[in-house]
Amino acid sequence: MGDDSEWMKLPTDQKCEHKVWKARLSGYEEALKLFQRITDEKSPEWGKYLGLMRKFVTDSNAVAQLKGLEAALAFIENAHVAGKASGEVVSGVVTKVFNQPKARAKELGTDICLMYMELEKAEVVQDELLKGLDNKNPKIVVACIETLRKALSEFGSKIVTLKPVVKVLSKQFESREKAVRDEVKLLAVEIYKWIRDALRPPLQNINSLQLKELEEEWVKLPSAPPKQTRFLRSQQDLKAKFEQQQAQGGELSDGEDEVETVAAVDPYELLEAVEILSKIPKDFYDKIEAKKWQERKEALEAVEALTKNLKLENGDYGDLVRALKKVVGKDANVMLVSVAAKCLAALASGLRKKFGTYAGQVVPTILEKFKEKKPQVVLALQEAIDAIFLTTTLQNLSEDILGVMDNKNPSIKQQAALFLARSFRHCTQATLPKSVLKPLCAALTKQVNDSALEVRDAAFDALGTAMKVVGEKAVNPFLSDLDKLKLDKIKESADKVELPGAKKGAGGGKGGEKKAAAKAPPPAEAPPKSSAPPKKTQTGAASKSSAGPSKKAKPTSVVGGKTKKNPESKEFTESELSTEVCEERAAGVLPASCLQQLDSANWKERLASMEEFQRAVETMDKVEMPCQALVRMLAKKPGWKETNFQVMQMKLHIVALIAQRGQFSKTSASVALDGLVDKVGDVKCGGNAKAGLTAIGEACSLPWTADQVVSMAFAQKNPKNQAETLNWLANAMKEFGFAGINVKGFINNVKTALGATNPAIRTAAIALLGVMFLYMGARLRMFFEDEKPALLTQIDAEFEKMQGQSPPAPIRFTKKSAADEEGDEGEEQEDGGGGGGGGGGAAAAAQDIMDLLPRTDIGDKITSDLLSKISDKNWKIRKEGLDETAAIISEAKLITANIGDLPLALKARLSDSNKILVQQTLAILQQMSTPMGPGLKQHVKALGFPVITVLGDSKSNVRAAAMTTLQAWVEQTGMKEWLDGEDLSEELKRENPFLRQEVLGWLAEKLPTLRTVPGDLMSCVPQLYACLEDRNGDVRKKAQDALPTFMMHLGYEKMDKAAGKLKTASKDQVVGMLEKARAVMPAKPAAPAKAGGGRGSAEPSRAASASRQPASEDFVESKPEVKKVRGGAAGKKGAAGKKPAAKSQKDDEDRSGPIFVLIPNAKEQRIKEEKQLKVLKWNFTTPRDEYLEQLKTQMSTCFAKWLQDELFHIDFQRQVKAIAVMIERLESESEATISCLDLILKWFTLRFFDTNTTVLMKVLEYLKLVFAMLNTENYHLTEYEANSFIPYLILKVGESKDVVRKDVRAILAMLCKVYPASKVFPFLMDGTKSKNSKQRAECLEELGCLIEGYGMNVCQPTPAKSLKEIAVHIGDRDTSVRNAALNTVVAVYNVCGDQVYKLIGNLSEKDMSMLEERIKRSAKKTTAAPAKPSAPERSQREHPTNPNTTLLRKPAQEDPNKLNQARQNAQHSESSHPSIPKEFQLDLDMIEMDQSRVCELPDLVQHKLDELLEPIMIPEPKMRSVSPHFDDLHNSTASTINFVISQVASGDINNSIQALAQIDEVLRQEDKAEVMSGHIDQFLIATFMQLRLIYSTHMADERMDKKDIMKLYSCIIGNMLSLFSMESLAREASMGVLKDLMHGVITLMLDGRMDNMEDGMQVIRSVNLLVIRVMEKSDQTNIYSALLVLLQDSLVTNASPMFCELVLKCLWRVIRFLPETIDNINLDRILLDVHNFMKIFPKDKLKQLKNDVPHRTLKTLLHTLCKLKGATILDHLSMIENRNESELEAHLRRVVKQPGNLSGLKSDRGNEKTGLRTEDRMSKAKVSDILSEIFKKIGSKENTKEGLTELYEYKQKYSDADLEPFLKNTSQFFQSYVERGLRMIESEREGKARIQTSAVIPQHGVDFSLSSNNEELKPAVYYERLKILRQRQGLENNSKQGVGGSEDEPQQRPPMSSLLSSKPPVASSTDMLHSKLSQLKESRELYQQEHNTHSHSPTHTRSASPAANLDDLKKRLERIKSNRQ
Repeated sequence: MGDDSEWMKLPTDQKCEHKVWKARLSGYEEALKLFQRITDEKSPEWGKYLGLMRKFVTDSNAVAQLKGLEAALAFIENAHVAGKASGEVVSGVVTKVFNQPKARAKELGTDICLMYMELEKAEVVQDELLKGLDNKNPKIVVACIETLRKALSEFGSKIVTLKPVVKVLSKQFESREKAVRDEVKLLAVEIYKWIRDALRPPLQNINSLQLKELEEEWVKLPSAPPKQTRFLRSQQDLKAKFEQQQAQGGELSDGEDEVETVAAVDPYELLEAVEILSKIPKDFYDKIEAKKWQERKEALEAVEALTKNLKLENGDYGDLVRALKKVVGKDANVMLVSVAAKCLAALASGLRKKFGTYAGQVVPTILEKFKEKKPQVVLALQEAIDAIFLTTTLQNLSEDILGVMDNKNPSIKQQAALFLARSFRHCTQATLPKSVLKPLCAALTKQVNDSALEVRDAAFDALGTAMKVVGEKAVNPFLSDLDKLKLDKIKESADKVELPGAKKGAGGGKGGEKKAAAKAPPPAEAPPKSSAPPKKTQTGAASKSSAGPSKKAKPTSVVGGKTKKNPESKEFTESELSTEVCEERAAGVLPASCLQQLDSANWKERLASMEEFQRAVETMDKVEMPCQALVRMLAKKPGWKETNFQVMQMKLHIVALIAQRGQFSKTSASVALDGLVDKVGDVKCGGNAKAGLTAIGEACSLPWTADQVVSMAFAQKNPKNQAETLNWLANAMKEFGFAGINVKGFINNVKTALGATNPAIRTAAIALLGVMFLYMGARLRMFFEDEKPALLTQIDAEFEKMQGQSPPAPIRFTKKSAADEEGDEGEEQEDGGGGGGGGGGAAAAAQDIMDLLPRTDIGDKITSDLLSKISDKNWKIRKEGLDETAAIISEAKLITANIGDLPLALKARLSDSNKILVQQTLAILQQMSTPMGPGLKQHVKALGFPVITVLGDSKSNVRAAAMTTLQAWVEQTGMKEWLDGEDLSEELKRENPFLRQEVLGWLAEKLPTLRTVPGDLMSCVPQLYACLEDRNGDVRKKAQDALPTFMMHLGYEKMDKAAGKLKTASKDQVVGMLEKARAVMPAKPAAPAKAGGGRGSAEPSRAASASRQPASEDFVESKPEVKKVRGGAAGKKGAAGKKPAAKSQKDDEDRSGPIFVLIPNAKEQRIKEEKQLKVLKWNFTTPRDEYLEQLKTQMSTCFAKWLQDELFHIDFQRQVKAIAVMIERLESESEATISCLDLILKWFTLRFFDTNTTVLMKVLEYLKLVFAMLNTENYHLTEYEANSFIPYLILKVGESKDVVRKDVRAILAMLCKVYPASKVFPFLMDGTKSKNSKQRAECLEELGCLIEGYGMNVCQPTPAKSLKEIAVHIGDRDTSVRNAALNTVVAVYNVCGDQVYKLIGNLSEKDMSMLEERIKRSAKKTTAAPAKPSAPERSQREHPTNPNTTLLRKPAQEDPNKLNQARQNAQHSESSHPSIPKEFQLDLDMIEMDQSRVCELPDLVQHKLDELLEPIMIPEPKMRSVSPHFDDLHNSTASTINFVISQVASGDINNSIQALAQIDEVLRQEDKAEVMSGHIDQFLIATFMQLRLIYSTHMADERMDKKDIMKLYSCIIGNMLSLFSMESLAREASMGVLKDLMHGVITLMLDGRMDNMEDGMQVIRSVNLLVIRVMEKSDQTNIYSALLVLLQDSLVTNASPMFCELVLKCLWRVIRFLPETIDNINLDRILLDVHNFMKIFPKDKLKQLKNDVPHRTLKTLLHTLCKLKGATILDHLSMIENRNESELEAHLRRVVKQPGNLSGLKSDRGNEKTGLRTEDRMSKAKVSDILSEIFKKIGSKENTKEGLTELYEYKQKYSDADLEPFLKNTSQFFQSYVERGLRMIESEREGKARIQTSAVIPQHGVDFSLSSNNEELKPAVYYERLKILRQRQGLENNSKQGVGGSEDEPQQRPPMSSLLSSKPPVASSTDMLHSKLSQLKESRELYQQEHNTHSHSPTHTRSASPAANLDDLKKRLERIKSNRQ
């Protein structure tokens, strides 16, 4: 008992696990009670028992197990988490319960299995039960079969997947156990109930006795189908319906259920595929060619026996199909033909979709063979072609069918039509679009008139079937030429047709269409919402909604008197009336006087008559208007020959009126068109004539009108008329769109016009081509390739203009009755082309248009000779064959899909061993893609997938060619063909890493662009999972990228289920990846109507909104755009007002209420729910569906329903209108808006992910208003609102469009007034981490503005941390980001001074120097900040309280104040400075209005303010007078040249261009060119200074005209090319100048901005030429030295890798010419330069560079010199003072193999690994000790200064000493402290106090940044330079040097290399130029500074906005004073 008492105290869950069975029994009992007691299915209590469930059911004690099963059943029934344990529990039931002897246990086990099925775990349960069938214990097998039977009986065949069950039946029928056989028999009977005869084929192989028993049982079964009696938890609505039916005893939906059940299982799916290819007799292909028919018959019979298998394994059946096709086509024995046809039919049935590849090859042959008369052959052929049709689509076969429709043989025509009739029965509206139906109907209407009766009857059948399938409305337009008798016969045929699914919505013609409308949702449209049909019925529209139930209701009700004339209303036709009848009808509607005066001789009377005529027409009713009679009256004498222009104008206007207002037929149009065309070119009447033509276009369709007009115009001789006709047509195409235009006809007319002699006609024709290009794309050009080159150039120029533009949305439409409009336009939508004209993308339109153009059939040219060539053994002959094929295709332009057996031959070449031929084949396939167009689809299987196979090639260039070909094909075929079937999955099965990564990369790119994909994509998933674990890293990466794109189409559930079939280890890994992919799954692309934007304003998204209630159509009646809703139709129909008016009143009542519902505490509740994680947190990279649904749910409670519908409408215009309403109600419903603010902001974040700019601009407009309102209401955003909105707003800061960025910045500025700036700061910091450089730059600018406005306190979490992150961006790749980062740090500097250096931490030397330079410049200019053009900005800058908050930044590259400017512009009413809180600002308006006298104002002193406003005249600087001594030194010619050269460097582009033009004139004349001698260096210096000025200033200045810059560049380059073409002058260029010149031109070559400029690439090419000319013509010693020094400088300053690379390329080029130039070179000079280079960059240091090219280049130079000079090279080291300073001598000795006694280099011989000299080795041990000692001193407080000094001296002594090991373990602060200390010592020693310089030209040159490597230069060098300078003549009297030195030092200091130049006289002129230029600049700057101190506008180009501002203040002051008095 003691033991009992122990376990009795335990909690229930522990009892259940106890080892004593009684304890467990007690636990189970308690658990059962507990489970029945818990009411909350999500209670945490359930979680305790989830892991114990398997133990409950598998208890070893039978008594306890029974109770455990009861408890488990209760748990599963009630617990939410139960499903997680389904697998293990059911597995336990199968193995441990079904073998129990107790019936109760088995019963409970079955109940548990069925309960799990109810919980949506049917698959898991079914899998475990099927596994149980393999158990050796028959009891378990019997129980499993019984459970499966019960499950099927209760849940039905939709829940229980029958395919795997049927597969195991035959095996169980063979069981030895009778109980198993009996049970499986019962299961087979149950299955038969559900799938009927589909079960017979899989059971054909069981024992005949058993089969007989089954047949007997099956016969007894009732014919009524069974019904599902038990429902899943998700099917509760079905359950309720079922129970209701049971209660009523009704059989309400038998028909539906039956259809659904029968369709549920396809017998084919239940069969095992049989492999037959290997079983084909080996001699089959020989026998089939045998001469004896008996042998051929044997071969065919063997194949026939194999093909009788109902399901065949996929494989390559190409050879077999070709053999059978040959028999069908060419065998004379008709018996064999029928056997071969049967084989083909069986193959098609057995392979199904997999046979589609071969369909295109076989169908033409079968159609041709229908000429046979014998019934057995015809029947076999019919069966074959019908079976083949089911494997492909009618679209793929249509071309072949159309090919035989004109055949002479009536049998062929008859059978083709009958085949069409049978095929149409299998089609739906979706699979039989207008594009396919139109040509087929055209061919059939011809056959209706055929002489053979059987052909006519077949055509009637086909047309009747088509009418039945897609409805009368869709077919009628194609039958317009048939008379009523024939139409009736077609309708009669349609009534007789019975479609396969007829029960579900049949009924022919008009009567049945209502049913179709109500029941069967048309596949291509959005399914109607349940509420839609009743509403439509009320409006009376449903009665006529033919085949389109869910079209818009508004137009339906627009025409009140709509009668039942569907077929006729398509196009109003009338017969030609006689003159008498016309006069009679006209007299009935026109006043008598009007008719009498029509032909009066007095023009005034005729004019009066016309006015009466017009008035009558304007008041006439549309139905009563006799259009033809009226037009004939107008044409009555004098008619169109009217001589008075006023009368003629009226006449033309009346024609337009009649066309617009009446029922205008083509007959009436024909009367008027002649006159209109005749006057279209008339100066006075042309406008009216064009308006008339447009009106006729609306009445009779543009395609017809255009055809008539153009043919009439070109029949005339009047060139003016022809030109104006073409102009009208171009405009009409834009207005109407391109649908239906007869392209072929126009191209012929355009060709005629292009050949016209009159230039106006040619110009008009080219303009028309430009418009056609918008719709047709680049393929239009191929029709004009034969034109003259001059014309082609003009055409290309026109196309270039149109490039990138999308066709405008049509604004006019053909006028029809409302019903037609409704049906027709909907169908256009279905076609997916936006057929109404430009609705879809231009690409779709272009595709349709290309179908209209004539295609060449090249099948005849693909001869057997050509094919044998392509397959020849000799590769050269194969290549010839391929060349011929390419020529055939290029010659044909557009080709049909018929290319004979070419696909086979090309497929073989794709696996050719010769890769060149593989690439050529790929090129042919790519070339074929555009000419063949959509016809390629039928070759995808035969040729497309072999291209994919090539993607596995080992050569990257072959793979690249294959991918290009693949992309070209996909562009034509779309992706559907590639994803259909299992071919793609077969390709992925190949374990080729190249193929896998290419295919997966391709899929990852393509899948996100598709809206739907075939279900076969699922077959690729196992391969995708295999790729996720591939051994190749690239494959794994690509597979991970592709995973989300697969998931977006297949869904997470399916992917997860597929992962369940993997091994456990793989499964866990894959499931983890699936979870990650789920988070980044892209959203499906929007519907094409929205994406194309084409229909945009005209037709808001019919397909999706079709079934909405009419209310949604009449939205915002007050807006004028509403008339455009139906392409202007609603606005034009006069009688439209009544019904819509009534309806709109009702809508107004609905919408007059509040748009937001104010619910107390609703927002708080939402915040609470998000905190408790009851709803998804608003955090995503792209919005997924669940977020959308959640938002809709939350909005439904507090948004008006109609508003929510509009906000989530798929048409963007409806969203725009909804926002407009929200803007209107913002003030009146401000409180409610605030209560819903979180939801409003969330909805706006979704819009930020749309690409539609219109919506985005409207969103930003609303946001600006809402934040202004929140500010006035003193509302502050909550954390919850900010977190769900601000991150997404910041995404838009990086938007490419300026207008969006401007608005976003304005919103951010306003945001800081309703949400603390310090909290906005972290969001902006996150924004700086974006990949979008614009976003990073803008966020950094915003941060700068926040710091300026709010001080350092905004920096969160700490200033130091934030500043470090900001400073990182100083090194960013993008210029704008770097500048923004620099400006932000400068803003900090202005707030906290030098402390900024401490805050930003360690920066690289380059970044720090950039920052210091920027700080110097900004700090220098803050006091004299120039005023900006806009007044608000100016006032901000001039704010007196804190000058530090404003700082000058360069206007172009680096002006963050653009941001402020944008903000200021966005909020004009804002006060003068953003940093002043509102409450402390002066409200001048309020002061003005205030009449009360609060206090007496003292008299003010009157100042004369007028003089402040006078414009400042700045005198032009006089260049000549600056330096008088200059002219004295030279004669007049020299001084003139000096003056002109000084102008070259002018900041004014025009001055510079003029100067360059003058010099160019001199250089071009050889006799005068010599006067430039002696001025070359001077000229080159001026030139590269101008280049720098352009690079840094002009190019960055947005106000500067870029054409001027390009002109300046071309002048400079032209001059240089002229100069360097004359060797005598070129050789005068000194080394330093050449170095600077090369620096300038290489920088220009690398300037990325040139790419975007017109002629930019031309400039770059010219620069290339210049560089080559400089290297060839200049002094070779100088150019070598220049390039070496330039390379050295670029490596020292870490210039861009591209810069170094180009310098190296130049060096390689000059080295190449060394053998020719060696004798002209001063080797001593060059070796000195190499020595200096190697001194700074010893071998070790060179090797450490990322790039080894500099090292190799140097070695090559030295080797080449040694090779050319031999040992004598060592005699040229004379200029080197200390040879041991570099490794040059040692290297040269090694190369010439002449070792010498080199001090300190003995150990270096042949030992390049260490690269250490002996002395270095000896000292290495000491270095560590010395440095350790120094760092100890720095670390101690007392000796820190001494330590720093020692460290500095040590560094000076050992410049290459590595301090890194000593610094890396120290803190960041210590490192920056040491660095700063060293910098201060350096500046003290060299007297370089930090000065704030202000350079006119920002320095990009290497020469001017020598300070960066000053450490390297010893004082001796400076002394040496000073000595050289003193020796120069006339340079010591530069009196103004002291004044301008600090500012202009960089410009005046010549490059060091230039100072060491060997040509002092030339250098002197260089220096003089420097001096002169610096003096000019000083005089200008001094003048500016002088005026800046008076706070005047610094230059005369500034705007006068300060004056205006001052004037305004004066006026206000006067008003205030007068008010106070």
